[in-house]
Amino acid sequence: MAKHDSMNVYLDNAATTPVAPEVVEAMVPVLLQTFGNPSSTHAFGRQAKALLENSRRKIAQYLNCSPSELIFTSGGTEADNMALHAAVTQLGVKRIITSAAEHHAVGHTADALKDHEQIEVVHLKLDAKGNINIKELEALLQGPQKTIVSLMHANNEIATLLPLEQVAKLCRQYGALFHSDTVQTMGHYAFDLKTLDIDFITCAAHKFHGPKGIGFLYVNKQTKVNPLIHGGSQERGLRGGTENIAGIVGLAKAMELAYTDLEAHQKHVYDLKTYMIERLQVLFADVRFHGETAYDHALYTVLNVCLPATPKAGLLLFTLDLKGVAVSGGSACTSGATKGSHVLEAIGADMSRPNARFSFSRYTTREEIDYALEQLEAVYQKNL
Repeated sequence: MAKHDSMNVYLDNAATTPVAPEVVEAMVPVLLQTFGNPSSTHAFGRQAKALLENSRRKIAQYLNCSPSELIFTSGGTEADNMALHAAVTQLGVKRIITSAAEHHAVGHTADALKDHEQIEVVHLKLDAKGNINIKELEALLQGPQKTIVSLMHANNEIATLLPLEQVAKLCRQYGALFHSDTVQTMGHYAFDLKTLDIDFITCAAHKFHGPKGIGFLYVNKQTKVNPLIHGGSQERGLRGGTENIAGIVGLAKAMELAYTDLEAHQKHVYDLKTYMIERLQVLFADVRFHGETAYDHALYTVLNVCLPATPKAGLLLFTLDLKGVAVSGGSACTSGATKGSHVLEAIGADMSRPNARFSFSRYTTREEIDYALEQLEAVYQKNL
């Protein structure tokens, strides 16, 4: 690899992605001109309402679902909360089957419902790569309790993919509800919600080059829910609060960009991930990778690396940051905490070695990967 001058390299796209210029361009006129409240009946309000519903229809077309099945939210965390709260407090669920490696938006919500609603929470066993045991899930589903299964489509830290269709069919076979946190995969994989028989999935626009603070909950039209946030009659009475029109327009534009050239984006990012794996194996004889790495079993945007032991492992990410390379040790939602990754703990990972999550986007370049690897190699040559 040729040596590179100093660069700023962003490899933490699982935490958030840069907003696409086309998304900004779509949002600015809304902020400046279409400022009406979509609940107002005058011309300003009707103009905003038209943008709102056109965006909803556009998103629904990409997912092959009905526009009425989409409820706009502030993001993935609110959507996950709404799904689980509705299942327990409105749909008669007495048991949540989940895993210890879920995002805290699911894990902490399940724990809170367990405490306040006296329901049962069951954690599926995970193998060393973060896969669930399908036979264990099927055995549990044969129990008498009204159940919701809540399992993320792809793990945000270790990239392991859930066999979504297989789990959905099992849930239907045994009469369980199924919720999947699809925040990391929305905009990165195609979804056909006419054929995927699932009750709830979630979206956060900022994971695929849209704005922060906007997302949605998909609720299968066969599943009837009441609002989590009460107030006005917005979102067909299912989510009170004036809609974020500019954010919704940005979400729709980000989804258009993602799905218009999806296969090219997938190939570009997966090629970068594969290249980084190969280079890391050359640089470090005993490097390991957490979770699955094969294309069919792993989220192609995320690579979790277990690096060789070093006396100052705790300074690794800080040192890379000083060199302009942004990566994380786990989920950005818990990066301020002193405790290590709950996901790595759940799969029994070696926590004595430094772990780094590299995550890529369609804007990431091979030159940036080379620069990040140069800085990582330099860290070990200097032994921190």
